[in-house]
Amino acid sequence: MSRILHLSEYTKGGIETHLNEVLKYQSDNHDIYLLVSEFNSDRDSLRISPERLLMYPYKRKPSYFLKAMSSIRKTVKEIDPDIVHVHGTFAGLFLRTLFLFKRKRPVVVYCSHGWSFLMDTVPWKRRLYAWIEKAMSLRTDVIIHISQHEYEMAMRYGLSAKKSVVVYNGVSDAAVQADAIPFVVRADKINLLFVGRFDRQKGFDLLLEVFNEHRFEDVRLYLAGDSVLQQRDYAYPDNAVKLGWIRNSDIDRYMSACDAVIVPSRWEGFGIVAIEALRNKKPVIASNRGALPEIVEHGVNGYVFDFDDKEELAGIVKSLDKVKLAQMGQAGGRIFEAKFHSDRMNKQIERLYEATVDNPGGTFSAEAKNYV
Repeated sequence: MSRILHLSEYTKGGIETHLNEVLKYQSDNHDIYLLVSEFNSDRDSLRISPERLLMYPYKRKPSYFLKAMSSIRKTVKEIDPDIVHVHGTFAGLFLRTLFLFKRKRPVVVYCSHGWSFLMDTVPWKRRLYAWIEKAMSLRTDVIIHISQHEYEMAMRYGLSAKKSVVVYNGVSDAAVQADAIPFVVRADKINLLFVGRFDRQKGFDLLLEVFNEHRFEDVRLYLAGDSVLQQRDYAYPDNAVKLGWIRNSDIDRYMSACDAVIVPSRWEGFGIVAIEALRNKKPVIASNRGALPEIVEHGVNGYVFDFDDKEELAGIVKSLDKVKLAQMGQAGGRIFEAKFHSDRMNKQIERLYEATVDNPGGTFSAEAKNYV
C-alpha cells in the first residue's frame, strides 16, 4: 500500500470522470488524497471521502499562481506521499517547479490529459510549451500519454521516451438506470447529443455553424454543457436544445435517450465522452483530431470527419439512418469492452506505480505492455 496524492487543477468535465474512476479503484488498495482547485471543482461529485479532499485557492490567472504553489507545497509536506499523480498541464507546472531544486521528493507520475503543444495555436507557442514540458520532465519519473497520437507527437517534440508510457483512459460499465429517460425525444427524428464545454477546443463553434447553415429537418441536436473559462454569445439553430451541465452520474441516461453522440473537437487529448458513448452502445460522430480516430473506426462504430471540411460533417449528418446507427452502437459496445474499460486502465496504472516505486528511474514500454 502506498500513500498517493492526486493533484489537479479544475475537475469539471472529462478530468472528473477520469479522477473518479481512478479514485474509486485505488481507495481499496492505497492511502489516497485528492488536491484540487476551489474553482470549477465539485466537492459533491468527486468520489473521495470529504476528509481526503483538499482544495487550494485558485483561478487561472497569474495572480493566483504563487498562492496555489504555496498551498500545494504545504499539502505535500503535510501528507508526505510516496507518489504524487499529477493531472493536467497547470498542476504539473506548479508541482514540478517546486521540485526543481529539491533533492528528496516523492515519485512523480504526470499525465497532461492533452499536451499544450498540440493545441491549435501559433508555432512559437507550441515550441515554448514543449520546451517547458521537457524542462519539467527532469523532475518527473513517469509520463503517461493517453493515446498513441499523444505519445508520437510528444516524441516528435523531444520528450523522454524512457519515461513514457501509453495508457488509454477507461470508464466503468454503465450503471443500471431505473429512472425514466430525462427528456422527451422525437422517435421520427435522428437525436444527436453533444456533451462538453461550449468552447473552441471542443469544436462547438463549428458544430453550430454547420447546423445553422444546413437546418437539418430530420435531426434534433441536444447540447449538454456550458462555457467554463469565458462566456460567449452563440447563435443556436432552431433544432438545438440546451440542456445545461449534467452530472456525470446522469450521463448514461442522456446518452441512452439519443441515437448517437457527436464529438467535433478542434483538438483533443483523448475524448472520454466518446468512450462513454461506446459503453452505452451509441455510435460516435467524431473529428479526425487527436486520439478520436483511435476510438472511432469510420463505418464500424461511428463516423470520422475531417475537421477542416465542414461539408463532410454535413454530409454525414444528412445520411444518418437509425437502423445503421443501432448496428454501429452494438459494435461500439464490443470495442469498449476490449479497449476502454476502466479495469484495464486501472490495472495498468497500478502496475506502473509498483514498478516506479520499486525501480525509480526505470525504463517503460511505450505501449505499457508490461502493465496489462
